[in-house]
Amino acid sequence: MFSLLALAALPLTAQTPDAVFHNGKVVTVDSAFTIVQAFAVTGGRITATGSSDAVLKLAGPRTNRVDLRGRTVLPGLMDTHVHAVESATWEFDHKVPEMETIADVLAYVRSRAAALKPGEWILLSQIFITRLRDQRFPTRAELDQAAPRNPVVFRTGPDASLNSPALKASGIDRNFKITDGQPGRIERDASGEPTGIIRSGARFIRYTPSTKQPAQADKERLLKQLLADYNSVGLTSIADRDTSDSEVAVFRAVHARGELTTRVFLNLSVDAQAPLPDIEARIRRATADPLHKPNQELWLRGIKTYLDGGMLTGSAYMLKPWGVSKVYSIDDPAYRGMRYIEPEKLYQIARLAIRNGLQPTSHSVGDGAVTALVDAYERVNEHDQPVREARPSITHSNFMTLEAIRRMKRLGIVADIQPIWFYLDGATLLKQFGNERMAFFQPYKTLFDEGVMVGGGSDHMQKIGSLRSVNPYNPWLGMWMMLAREPRWMTGAVHPEQRVTREQAIRFYTINNAFLTFAEKEKGSLEAGKLADFILLDRDVLTVPLEQVRQVQVDETWLGGRRVYARKM
Repeated sequence: MFSLLALAALPLTAQTPDAVFHNGKVVTVDSAFTIVQAFAVTGGRITATGSSDAVLKLAGPRTNRVDLRGRTVLPGLMDTHVHAVESATWEFDHKVPEMETIADVLAYVRSRAAALKPGEWILLSQIFITRLRDQRFPTRAELDQAAPRNPVVFRTGPDASLNSPALKASGIDRNFKITDGQPGRIERDASGEPTGIIRSGARFIRYTPSTKQPAQADKERLLKQLLADYNSVGLTSIADRDTSDSEVAVFRAVHARGELTTRVFLNLSVDAQAPLPDIEARIRRATADPLHKPNQELWLRGIKTYLDGGMLTGSAYMLKPWGVSKVYSIDDPAYRGMRYIEPEKLYQIARLAIRNGLQPTSHSVGDGAVTALVDAYERVNEHDQPVREARPSITHSNFMTLEAIRRMKRLGIVADIQPIWFYLDGATLLKQFGNERMAFFQPYKTLFDEGVMVGGGSDHMQKIGSLRSVNPYNPWLGMWMMLAREPRWMTGAVHPEQRVTREQAIRFYTINNAFLTFAEKEKGSLEAGKLADFILLDRDVLTVPLEQVRQVQVDETWLGGRRVYARKM
C-alpha cells in the first residue's frame, strides 16, 4: 500500500527540491519493500518519499514537478559482471553474425578466409558449444576444409578448437608436451595425434591479430556508446569484473571528462599463474591508485582471478566426474574439469587482497571450485582476520552445495551469479548432468532462504545490443529467468522449487548488487539520502503476467537526478 507521509528526515527536506516526481507507483526497495506515490530529488539525491500530496507540499516555485502518470518506478538496476571495454570494441573491425549451428560457424570461417590473405589468423571467440544446436566443437577436419590456408582458432571460454594450420603454426603436434607446470590439456585421438581441442592452453596458441585494432580514442567512443545502451535497459551501475590496465585507462579517461553514464566498480585482473611476489606487487599498485579512493562514479575496489574452467566448455571443476560426453569431447570417465590455482596460492591471494582493502573474487563455476574458494576464505577468516567486512565474492557460483551455501552465510561470502547463463545453457547442462545434479545449479531460492547475499548480472562479453550480445545484458530477461527457470530449447522448468518472487528478483538487481559493491548506503533503493538513480517503466513489473516481465521496456533512466535516457515513443 502507499505510504501517506513523506519519509525523509527534516534536514534533507529543509532545502527546496529540484524536482518532485509524483502520481506514480514508486517501488522503493527499502527493507519493507515500501511502495509510495512520489519522491523528491535535491542535488542529485532522494530527499523525500511518500504520498503525492505530502511530497508536493515540499515543492517551491522553481521545483520541476514531474507527473509520472501512474507509471512504475524502480531504483536503477545494476549488473555486477560485465566486460565493457572488450564488449564495446568487439566488432570494431567487422560485424560478427549470430551463430547457432556448426554450419553457421563454418560459413563465417569461409567468409573470413575469403577476406584475408593466406596465413592470416581467423579467430572466433566465445561461440559456446552449449549454444550451438549441434552441441559440439567444430572438428579439426571441418575447420581445415573451411579455411585450408588460414590458421583458425575457435575459442570458447578457456578452451579452443584449432585447425591444422593453427596447430602447426603453434608447434602443437603428437610430440608436444606441457612442461611449464601450469594447467592445460591437449586432447588426442587414439593414435596420439592432437584432435585440435586444447583446454586451458591459450598461451600455446601463437595467434597474431589480422583485424584492425581500436585506438584509445576508439575505445572511449565505443565505451560511451555501450554505456548508453546499458542505460536503455535500465542499468545505472555496472561492475567490470576483469579489468586490464589498458581498460582501466579507458574508464579513467571517460570519467575525467564527466562522460560516464553508469556508475562503475572495477575488479582489476590478476594473473594467478604469476609468481606470488608479482601478484602482491600488483595488488599494492591497485591500492595506491587514486581510483581506489571511494567514489561512486568510478571505484577500483576488487581483484579477479580464475579458479576453474567453464561449464560451457567442459572444464568447470566439479566435485564429481563430468561423465563421458560427445558434446564436450570428454572421454575420460574420471575427468572432473580443470582447477587453475592450488590451495596454498589461492589462500595467499585471498589474504593479500583482503589485507590490502580489496574485495577478492574468482571465476568459480563448478561445485568443486566453489567449495575450494570457500575453503580459502574460511582459512583467511580463521588464521588472519575476519573476512565478513571484505565481502569476499564468488563469481558465477553456478554449481553449489547446501554445505557451501551455509558456510558462505556464516562467513559473509557473497555470490555473483548470471541468470542469463541458465536461460541459454540450461537445456544442455540438464542433458549432461541429469536432474539430480542440477538441483543446486543457480539455487536462487535456497540462497535467499539461507540468507546469503546474492546478486549478479550478465557476464556481457561481446557486442553492443542487450539481446544480440554474447551473454545478453537485458536484465528483464534475467529477472524472468529467475522467476520461470525455463531454459530455451526445452519445455518446462528446471527445478521450479528454486524460483524466487518478483520482489527477490528486483532486490537481486538493485539493493543486493549495491551490497556486493559496498554501496548499499548510497544506492540500490529509493530512500532519503541516497543517490537519485531510478528508472521509469512502460508497465508494472510486479503485476504483469509472467511472460511480460521479459518484455519490460524502460521509458526513462535517471542517474544522480539527471536523465540519461528517454525512449522514443
